[in-house]
Formats: sequence, structure tokens, C-alpha cells
Amino acid sequence: MEKISLTSDAVVFYYGNNGVELLLIKRKNNPFQGKWALPGGFLEADETCVEGCARELKEETGLLLQTNQFTQVGVYDAVNRDPRGRTISIAFATLLSEKPNVNGTDDAEDAQWKPLNLLNELAFDHFQIVQDAVKVLQIQA
Repeated sequence: MEKISLTSDAVVFYYGNNGVELLLIKRKNNPFQGKWALPGGFLEADETCVEGCARELKEETGLLLQTNQFTQVGVYDAVNRDPRGRTISIAFATLLSEKPNVNGTDDAEDAQWKPLNLLNELAFDHFQIVQDAVKVLQIQA
């Protein structure tokens, strides 16, 4: 029987003078090495999904947010969404009024704020997650 993994992804928006920006990481490792993706990763046994989301966000970007700052976006369970195997992700989103500095750390090669209206291909199904987060938070892009 194949193991099922659980991950959590952070969709962090900033709304400023230049419009809406999204926090992305450049993946250091396969799959999708070198591609832009949402910060996130595998849950640990002693944490909730939103706690894992906040932990992964801090590990990969240096950005520390509290769990109560996130809104759940949805559950992403397409059978082949991750080439490493069966992986289900729960995504959480937030909209910040200030733009914090970020750095790519841990398994992120880089972390940057990208204009939402200029997004191109993202790793995994992250583009769909971003689109869903825009709807959930009612962001006018």
C-alpha cells in the first residue's frame, strides 16, 4: 500500500502601491528544481496543518506569521499532483498590509515578492491554489 503524505502551502499576498504581490520561493531540490512555488512542505507529526504552514513559511522565507493570520483556502488531493507520490496539501492564505523582507533559506534557493498579474508557470498545482486563494480572500487583482 502506497504511503500518503500531507503537506501545507502558504499563499501570502501583499497589497501595496504597485498592486498585489505574491510571495514565492525558487525550489532548490527536485521535483521542479529551479521553478517558482508557494512556500510549504511536509507536516510533522506533532503539529496542525496551519502550524506546519507557518513553520514552513518561516523556514523557507524567514517570514514569521501567527497561525491566526491565515485563512484556509482548500484541500488539494489530485492523485498525481506530486511526482514523488500521493500527496495531499492543505493551503492557507493571508493578505499583508506591510511588505516584509524575505530570504530563501532551508530548501528554498530564493524567495521573492512577485506581481500577481505577471505570474507564469508555478510548480505542482500552485497556480490553481493561488487562483483559489484570490477568490477566498476576495482580492481584486
